[in-house]
Amino acid sequence: MPPLFPSARRALAAALTVTAVLAPVTACHGTGANRSDDPATAVSPAPASPTVTDGGPPRGPGGRVICTPEMLRFHAGALPHRARRMLLTVTNYANRPCDFAAPHHPLLSFGDGRRPAVPVIGRSRPGSVGTLAPNATAYALITTGTGGNGRKVSQFGVALAAHTVATQVGLGDRTPARVDPRTARVTYWQPSRAAALRW
Repeated sequence: MPPLFPSARRALAAALTVTAVLAPVTACHGTGANRSDDPATAVSPAPASPTVTDGGPPRGPGGRVICTPEMLRFHAGALPHRARRMLLTVTNYANRPCDFAAPHHPLLSFGDGRRPAVPVIGRSRPGSVGTLAPNATAYALITTGTGGNGRKVSQFGVALAAHTVATQVGLGDRTPARVDPRTARVTYWQPSRAAALRW
């Protein structure tokens, strides 16, 4: 039926023209809807406080933050007027306070780390468990031992809790100190330099 062919062709062309005109409008409208409603592109809420499960700092009793090496800066050096004594300091450079984990004293390792940690001086335990505020410093005195077979060390390992990786701390003046790991001792973390130097 030849008379129908031009009409059908014009109808088809008109339909295609309408579709071509409407398609960009629909696409733009759809994009805008996705930006406001799609959870994948919506603004996310503020994250919750970090916990152990989401990679945040470890928590102690009451949800308090436990000090980790990433929050701290260590320094060690011999005491010029005290024979066989070194002072270890640790400063909190985080923006939040943290608590020292049990056993509340530095676990020191000299040499290859196969020896047990240096024993603590029991009488040096402070009255309360230490909390380290931002920019605050804690102190520990190290007696380097009395034996004659000590080794010269320019750095040693400091761990904050059992079964954790030790941080290697170098002596500040770069002068090796003679240490006998069999007779060396360390205090608990002290709140002041004066408290540490009593030992």
